Amino acid sequence: MQGRRRLAQDRVLIGLALALQAVCAGFFISDILSSRIGIRTQPIPWQLREFIEIGAATGLLIGFCLGLVAMTRVRRNHRLAEDKLREATTAFLDLVSQRFDAWALTPAERDVALFSIKGMTTAEIAALRGTSEGTVKAQSNAIYRKAGVSGRAQLLSDLIEALLDDQTMQAVAPDVVPPVVQDKGIIAHRP
Repeated sequence: MQGRRRLAQDRVLIGLALALQAVCAGFFISDILSSRIGIRTQPIPWQLREFIEIGAATGLLIGFCLGLVAMTRVRRNHRLAEDKLREATTAFLDLVSQRFDAWALTPAERDVALFSIKGMTTAEIAALRGTSEGTVKAQSNAIYRKAGVSGRAQLLSDLIEALLDDQTMQAVAPDVVPPVVQDKGIIAHRP
C-alpha cells in the first residue's frame, strides 16, 4: 500500500516537473522564434522574464533530481532482483541435488537428468556425454522410474512444485521447517 502511495506521489512530482519544463521551454522557444521571425509585439517585463527563467532552472533541477532518484531505484531493484534470482537458482540446485540423492541416481543419470531439465534433446545429451541415444533413453527411463514420473515434463514439474512448496513453507513459517517431507513415497530430509 505504501509503495503504491509513493508511486502516485512520484508520478505527480514528475508530472509537475514536466509541465513546468514544458511551459518554460515553450516560452523560450516562442521568444526565440518571435524575435527571429520579427513578430515581437511588446517585450515582457524583466521581472517576469527572470521569474520564468528561475522556473525553468528549477524545473530542470527537479527533473535532474528525479532522474537521479529513478536511476538509483532502478539500480537497487536490479540488484535485489539479481540477488533473488541467485537465491532461487541456489535453492533449485539444492533441491535438485536432494531429489537426486533421494532417488539414488547414478552420476550418469544425474548428468542426463540435469541436461533433460535444461531442455536438451536426447541427441544433444548423447553428443555431450559421448554415448548413444539408446543409452540416454535407457538412462532417462531409469530416472523417470526412480522419480515416479512418466516423462521429462512431469520430472521438471515435480521439481518446480517441490521448490515452490519449499519456498512457500520458508516464507510462511521460516522458523518451522519440518524435518521430513514425504512426496510420492520418497522421503527427503531438509537441512
